[in-house]
Amino acid sequence: MYPSKILMVVAKENFRDEEYLEPKKVFAQDGYKVEVVSSSSGDCFGIAGTKVHADHSLAHVHAADYEAVVFVGGIGAKEFFSDPLAHHLAKEALGAGLAVGAICIAPSILANAGILKDKKVTAFESEKENLEKQGAKFTGADVEVDGNLVTANGPDAATEFAEKVVEQIK
Repeated sequence: MYPSKILMVVAKENFRDEEYLEPKKVFAQDGYKVEVVSSSSGDCFGIAGTKVHADHSLAHVHAADYEAVVFVGGIGAKEFFSDPLAHHLAKEALGAGLAVGAICIAPSILANAGILKDKKVTAFESEKENLEKQGAKFTGADVEVDGNLVTANGPDAATEFAEKVVEQIK
């Protein structure tokens, strides 16, 4: 049997290193294989210098191949705010009943995809206005779970965020 897989979506540049590294560690410890996707395959670079290889581009992944889809934050995540492929992936994952996670500013990707209406969510404070404008119920908590949706406000919450994603899978 193949290990269950979690897809992590990272920006080509300026993703938040801890928001990738900490959840990846938690997922691996729980036996999940992590695959990385970005706007194109190849190397991606974190704000603090972490280099990650994107296995696929957004155009070549299907949510149904994974147990969860996790959007990593950091200023670079803005590249997905109005990306139709990222929005499609988020909608596809949520529609299939998968765990969907977003941390830091990444919940705005989900909001802009139109999937946070009436959902309790959290994010980095800068995203509060956008989330509320898109119909989300912003709580300001470190981590928020609403159904199979998990959101977190930043790097300090990365480990708890990942643990909650795993709980939603199980």
